[in-house]
Amino acid sequence: MLQSVCAVVVALAAAALSSADPDAHRPRHDSNLEIYKRLFETKRKDQLNALKNLVELNDINQQYKIIDIMLKGLFKVLEDSRQILVAANMQPDDPFPMDDKIKEAYSHVVENTAFFGDVALRFPRIVHHYYDRNADWGGLLRWGLNFCNLTGVFTGGAHQHVLTLMSQELGITEKSPDFMNPYRTERDDVSKMLVVVVVVVVVVAHSALFCIIITHVQ
Repeated sequence: MLQSVCAVVVALAAAALSSADPDAHRPRHDSNLEIYKRLFETKRKDQLNALKNLVELNDINQQYKIIDIMLKGLFKVLEDSRQILVAANMQPDDPFPMDDKIKEAYSHVVENTAFFGDVALRFPRIVHHYYDRNADWGGLLRWGLNFCNLTGVFTGGAHQHVLTLMSQELGITEKSPDFMNPYRTERDDVSKMLVVVVVVVVVVAHSALFCIIITHVQ
C-alpha cells in the first residue's frame, strides 16, 4: 500500500516538474534543431559579409536609402512569418518544425531578427531614425526577440550577445551599467550634438530681419 502511495506521489511530482519546465515541449536532443543551427551559422556569415559592404559604402545618403528599404522589407517578412506561426500555433520551444511553410516562417523570424540586430548595432543613428518613428515595428521586434530567445538557436552563442546588445541599444530592455555598443563610432556620438544653424527670414516693413536659431538635433 505504502509503495503504491509513493508511486503516485512520484508520478504527480514528475508531472508538475514537467509542466513547469520551459523545455518540456522539446525532446532532450532535437536533431533537426541541431541541423538547423549549423545552417544558421552559415546564414549568419553570409549576412555579415553582405552587411560589410554596406558599412564600407562611404555615402551616408545611400546608407539611409538602402537601410530604409531594407527595414521595410525585413519587418514585412517578420510580420508575415508571425502570422503563419501564430496560425499554426507554433511555439518557439516546440520541436523544430518539419512542415515546409512553418519551417520557412520559423527561419525567417530567427534570421531576420538576428540580422536586424547586426544592422541596429552598426548603424544605430540610421536605425533609430526609422525605428523610433514606427510603433508597429517595436511591438513586432519584441515578439521576434521573445520567440528567438525561446527557440534554443541562440543559447550560449555569440548571436545571443547580439540580441542582448540590440535590445539595450534600442531601449527595449534597460541598459546595463557596463553597456557599450562595440560598433558605435565617434561620428554617431558627435551627430547627437550636431548644431544646426537655421536662418529665419522675417520681413517687417520692407526690411529683412535675420534671426539665427541654434537648435540641437536629437
